[in-house]
This record gives sequence, C-alpha cells and structure tokens, in this order.
Amino acid sequence: MKRSMMIWGISAIVYLVAVIAGYSVYASKIPTPEQHQHENHGESTTSEVKPNVSYANGQITIELRDINNQVPELEISHEKWMHFILVSSDLKEYYHLHPAEKNHGVFTQEIHLPDDSYKVFVDIKPKGLQYRPEPIDLHVGQGHPEHHDHNLNVDTELTKTIHGQTVELTTPSFEANQKTILHFDLKEAKPEPYLGALGHVVILDEHGENYIHVHPVAEDKTEFETQFSTPGVYKLWAEFKFGEQVHVYPFVIEVR
Repeated sequence: MKRSMMIWGISAIVYLVAVIAGYSVYASKIPTPEQHQHENHGESTTSEVKPNVSYANGQITIELRDINNQVPELEISHEKWMHFILVSSDLKEYYHLHPAEKNHGVFTQEIHLPDDSYKVFVDIKPKGLQYRPEPIDLHVGQGHPEHHDHNLNVDTELTKTIHGQTVELTTPSFEANQKTILHFDLKEAKPEPYLGALGHVVILDEHGENYIHVHPVAEDKTEFETQFSTPGVYKLWAEFKFGEQVHVYPFVIEVR
C-alpha cells in the first residue's frame, strides 16, 4: 500500500513538472504588451482600399478602388467624404483639403503646387472595409528633393501666434505608449465649430510616415487624446477657426 502511494506521489510530481514546463514554453510564445501592440500595428496597416494619387496642370486627382477593383462606398466623416492631408518634403508646408467627387470613385482638387516632393494622406471612411491612411509619395516637377529626415528642430517654446491669435500647447510631457492629452490654451478666445468639432489635430513623425488625426475629447474642450507608439520627433498641426478663418498652429515636439 505504501509503495503504491509512493509511486502515485512520484507520478503526480512528474506530471506537475511536465505541466509547468509545458506552460512555460507556451507562455514564452505569448507576445508581451509591446510585441502584441507591434503585431496589431502591422495588421492595422493592411488596407482594403488603395488610393491612387496624381498631379497635373494644377489639379490633384485621387482614384479609389478596393481590393476587388471596385469603387468603395464612403461614409461622411466630420462633414466631408474625404480629408486630404498634404505636406512638403521638409514638413514646412501643410494643406488640409477636401477634394470633391468628379466621377464615381474619382475625386479632384484644384491647387498649384511648387516643384517638390510631397507626402499625402487620403483620410476616408469606407463602409465595411478596413482602412488606414498610409503615406503616398507625390513628386511635382523636375529636380525635386527627396523627403528630408531628422531636420526638425524641437520647439523650446510651445506658444504660437497666427494672425494675432495666440495658442499654447500646455501638455507637460510626451511619453511613448502612454495616453497623452494634448491641451491647447486659446487665451480665453472661443473657436468656432469647424468640420463638426472645435478643432482638429494632425500629427506626423519626422519621417512623414506615421499619421495621426484626432479630434477633441468633448464638444466644449480643446483637448485631444492620442498615443505615440514610438519615441522620436513629431510635428503636429492644430487647426482652429476664428472669425470665419481657419488658423493652423504648427508645433514640433519630442516623445520620449
């Protein structure tokens, strides 16, 4: 009887060790929060709509097709079918445009662009399809420069005055992989509603690759919630409307 109990006890210990070892191997294959986020980020970049952007004779043309070469159906997002973000190669020039649909699946925008290299982002909301705005290179003219890297100087003063209206970015610090509230002090000025919100903020990393477009956390606040996936230098453009005119406030920040 004692021998049988001993054999049973040894078997139980061996089984327990095997279970623990097996779980350790399984757990080692589970992604850490950082790895899991990286994998999700990769999945989110798989878009089922591929815009084609061209420029000729002072006109931008955007053609939309899904993975089946069909024209996707769009939903209105902040009062527009399409938000078109265009920045110059040095990230100094910034345009937030709203092309009009000329033909089924074809949008156009009249604009004169100096010879340069640009990054463009087609910000749309296709019905029933996965989509994430991705950078598209647009070259205008001859001898255009390539996109510049590491040429942004971080602002030491986060107060900007545009057309007599001052806006201050008062967020104390910017940390990667943390919820960040971008708070803008408008110095008692009251912005007018613009595209269904009190403001809009577009953010790009210094390489012009990672695109973020956020809106206020509430209808009566100029606070914007976002999250930076990696440390680095970013440029953001905050858009507010005063006196029937939209003012764009650029800031260069460092995320640690």
